[in-house]
Amino acid sequence: MRQIARRALLRGGLCAAFWSRAPRLGAQSAAPDAYRLLSAAPGEAQILAPPAPKTKLLAFNGVSPGPLLRLRHGETLKLRLTNGLQQPTCLSFPGLRLPNANAGIAGLTQAPLTPGASADLVFTPPDSGFNLYAPHVGANDAEQFQRGLYGPIIVDEPTPPAIDFESVVILTDWRLDAQAQIKDDFGDAALAQGAGRIGALLGANGAPAPLEQVVAPGARVRLRLANGASARILWLVIDGAKPLIIAIDGQPSESFEPLRNLIPLGPGARFDMLFDMPRDAGALARFTLRGADTGALAGEADQILLQFRASGDARAARSALVGLPANPALPREIDLAGAHRADLIIGGGAGSRFSVNGTSFVDWAPKPFIAVPRGAPVSLGFVNKTAVTQALRLGGHVARLLHGLDDGWEPYWRDIILVAPGKTARIAFVADNPGKWPIESSIPEHRQAGVGGWMQVG
Repeated sequence: MRQIARRALLRGGLCAAFWSRAPRLGAQSAAPDAYRLLSAAPGEAQILAPPAPKTKLLAFNGVSPGPLLRLRHGETLKLRLTNGLQQPTCLSFPGLRLPNANAGIAGLTQAPLTPGASADLVFTPPDSGFNLYAPHVGANDAEQFQRGLYGPIIVDEPTPPAIDFESVVILTDWRLDAQAQIKDDFGDAALAQGAGRIGALLGANGAPAPLEQVVAPGARVRLRLANGASARILWLVIDGAKPLIIAIDGQPSESFEPLRNLIPLGPGARFDMLFDMPRDAGALARFTLRGADTGALAGEADQILLQFRASGDARAARSALVGLPANPALPREIDLAGAHRADLIIGGGAGSRFSVNGTSFVDWAPKPFIAVPRGAPVSLGFVNKTAVTQALRLGGHVARLLHGLDDGWEPYWRDIILVAPGKTARIAFVADNPGKWPIESSIPEHRQAGVGGWMQVG
């Protein structure tokens, strides 16, 4: 990642053109009191072509991924969540930097929602950006997420960049059996204590890959791309276009072109990018998974996951691509010399539960990893002593990825950090969001296998 950096479906119109046209994506209804309604319940989808049967899954408003929640910057979201499942659930919004009471972390910030119950969620996201919503309910996390309970949420910038076409794409994978059903191996300790639960069938927006979108030649595209796979790391090579990365994990970055047109998406990661379509009719801009890299199945070949085809009347040429302004709510500088420091050493795996600093996470511990005053600078080291890549998520905050000698940081913010086996990654942030916040794996089965804990702010 350092090498890269160096170089209303809700209310009125929805400009994410492909997302709004996809027939399997459900509309979002509204109650008379203006609450947007979101229901988690069993559903099904025709993932494999007939005569294969439909796949049973879990869905929001009957679809997976769930409906796009879209807000203007400064708008308050009023959401009524109904639990139509046979087990408790809880809705979280990683990356939104919400007040702690709205974090949706069952057992840490609030009680889970019992079967048949409803709850009203009301909050105003402080930042613009693209993120995902998903359950965070402890032992049921992996099953609920991997059976389809997740969806996108967008808070639009006050002045978004001028584009011709916007696309919202969530990539995923499925583990299906011979009857086209999701394998019920969520309790498999060998998977949880290894790389995670990786499926052989890859998809985009709820359908098998590749996903094709038709765009005018020369059109300027804004792609909001998320990894909705549970454990698979997606190494994507982009051919036929020169993208400009403008935001990562829901926060504006200093814009840059990815080195060798390669981007890594860890589980839960989000990338925003701009690119101009080729001007020749029939030309393609392709996003191809490199099967030989981390997160792939053994012997897996490269596979096209997403492509844009140039067709129709060409659009007039635009000026050079320009990124987004920095988020003024985030600090320009972080006092590394005065930072509170802690190392989180991830061990275990390969036949045993994972641990963090010698303790295997089962439920929220009575004491945090670290307690800091509100407004304090913090530097955390993630030390991976396991044989698999770890994906660590920072709750309620976003952080800078530090250089190896703590002499600077990369020009983007992250809430999910990939740490290769045997490596250490160090982050820095200002702990300005008070409350109890998780520091945990973004891979739900790794959380169940021991990678988790929390920090106290304020």
